[in-house]
Amino acid sequence: MADFYQHGMIATLQKLRCRPVEDLENELCERSKKSKMVLLLPALVSEFDTPAMPQILSELKKVNYLNKIVLSLDRADAAQFRRIKQIMSELPTEVRIVWHDGPRMNAFYKELRGNDFKLEFPGKGRSVWMTLGYILADKDVDAIALHDTDIVNYSREILARLIYPVVHPALDYDFSKGYYARVSGKLYGRVTRLFYLPIINTLKRIMGHNPFLEYLGSFRYALSGEFAMRSTIARGIRISPTWGLEVSMLNEVYNRTSPNRICQVEIAENYEHKHQGLQKNSTDVGLNRMATDIAEALLRILSQDGMVLSESFFRTMFTSYIEEARLAIEKYNALSLLNGLNYDPHSEIEATEAFVCSLKNATSKYVSDPVGIPMMSAWVRISAAIPDFQDRLSEAVETDNAS
Repeated sequence: MADFYQHGMIATLQKLRCRPVEDLENELCERSKKSKMVLLLPALVSEFDTPAMPQILSELKKVNYLNKIVLSLDRADAAQFRRIKQIMSELPTEVRIVWHDGPRMNAFYKELRGNDFKLEFPGKGRSVWMTLGYILADKDVDAIALHDTDIVNYSREILARLIYPVVHPALDYDFSKGYYARVSGKLYGRVTRLFYLPIINTLKRIMGHNPFLEYLGSFRYALSGEFAMRSTIARGIRISPTWGLEVSMLNEVYNRTSPNRICQVEIAENYEHKHQGLQKNSTDVGLNRMATDIAEALLRILSQDGMVLSESFFRTMFTSYIEEARLAIEKYNALSLLNGLNYDPHSEIEATEAFVCSLKNATSKYVSDPVGIPMMSAWVRISAAIPDFQDRLSEAVETDNAS
């Protein structure tokens, strides 16, 4: 049983008991009569050949409150697109697939680049951004939920608990962030445990009280890929094309609404998905690259807020991070011992050493180019620049799905 402790600036909605998912779904089904809810699923075509996707689709067949499921499909050729379309057609909910590698979508990307929108970095961030543009073309959509498609132990309860806070009429949340434990025989979530939380604590040490850092430190799993939000928020947020997507989104939401209208919700007692690799001597792959991009995003957000990042700031940040990481390892060692989990302090120390390299790499990139990779524009700006773009985008997706 979880605790009910409320800490930090945002509401924490723990899972206190095993409430039947059918109860949640009945309420959501009633709400769906007035609020249109859409699920966005970002997926590589290769994920349809993993054990996770069949489990996810099996669970989604039992969901009856969604207005639409939109699959954001990457790296699929024409034959693969037709295959995935057939698989998705088995769902009882209306389904649309945004085929990012298709000729129609490529023409839209080309048009946006021709209008000076920066879209040179393909990946999950760009695909989610474009898919949001398609979803938001329907002005009646009230709420959008997103979760990853590599969740091995997926249950439809994840979706129900995620979207519930932003659509329930008795609640007043604009954004909900999912959190969960990452543990089996040992603790996972190394970037969150050994990098993100220690660097947030490091920045608090240096800067003192800072409302934004307090906000970032309030999330139990800030790097989770699961969230739900009202469409009014979605229209105004920018999205990062890098691994800094989650941190940048939290910043965008912070700037668009009050922390009192942001919550985090426990969507699963445990969460199992694919694990990224960590290579000590490389900063450009796997978890190392993720840590680099997260650190870059944090540095740029702080500088945008007026913080002067000097050489002395960076020197203090490196040494303070090492101390915060050491303290974190001691805590996780104690947690693991008490719960009978395997724990290797040596490998955890090696991970933090790799993350120090990532932090130095991020600092170097920031110093050489403080602006960095630009965020993708909010859809309100796209609509202002190309008024009919979303309507044509919607027509193209419909044409792809009808063919």
